[in-house]
Amino acid sequence: MELRQSERQQAKIKIAVQGVSGAGKTYSSLLMAKGLANGDLSKVAVIDTENGSADLYAHLGSYKVVRLKPPFSPDKYIKAIDLCLTNGISTIIIDSMSHSWEYLLSYHSTLKGNSFTNWSLITKLQEELINKILQADAHVICTMRSKEAYAIKVNEKGKHVPEKIGLKPIQRNGISYEFTMVFDIGITHLARVIKDRSNLFLEKEFIISENTGTQILEWCNNGTTLDDVRAKITTCNSLEELRQLYSQYEYWRTSLNEDFKIRKDTITLLQNKTSALNGATC
Repeated sequence: MELRQSERQQAKIKIAVQGVSGAGKTYSSLLMAKGLANGDLSKVAVIDTENGSADLYAHLGSYKVVRLKPPFSPDKYIKAIDLCLTNGISTIIIDSMSHSWEYLLSYHSTLKGNSFTNWSLITKLQEELINKILQADAHVICTMRSKEAYAIKVNEKGKHVPEKIGLKPIQRNGISYEFTMVFDIGITHLARVIKDRSNLFLEKEFIISENTGTQILEWCNNGTTLDDVRAKITTCNSLEELRQLYSQYEYWRTSLNEDFKIRKDTITLLQNKTSALNGATC
């Protein structure tokens, strides 16, 4: 445990797009993804669980499609994400995440034993998928279907009755906490922001476009890059400096492990030579 100076790093954005059927979640996500991919749709892939709906917009450009078939278990999503990353995809659209949650609810109903205890297994499977999305070295847009939400309230006669309170995504409660941005699209195709850590779209209602993705990309790129960290590694003159850098950039450890190893070996070699010269002088 240690204190360090805060630092803005370049980010891979994780976005949720929720809305009712026909609101335009897939189309809006593709336009936003094009902006995130700097206009190059060949670097965009759609993980499609919506019965081929991703192919309806092929006129937009040469994006890739990974079509999943039922059952929509989290491990299928994880394998599809890995396939996209292996093939150099920079922006992944998961269309939609709702099918994964519906699978988990159905799976839970088949488990024997204590229903409450069985939720620990469901939680584990859900977290494996969420962690895969959050740690993916790519921008990720997840669409989610919305449904009517109800709350039980007491009416004027003192009876408990269900009351419609709006729409909620078909996903686990609290799913919005996992994303940097959450857009809600209405049937008129206008989007409003539910959550926005960038502060780019607060208090606005608008049509999502390629420019939306371009704005988000600019915000993501405004920070320390992987190459910046590599340059810092080469200037480290002690193992303690290198250790502090290793601790600071935990997010990029996998990509930088070889750089850290080479610099560590170089510093160790220089220190051994210095010790040998000092010993010979004495």
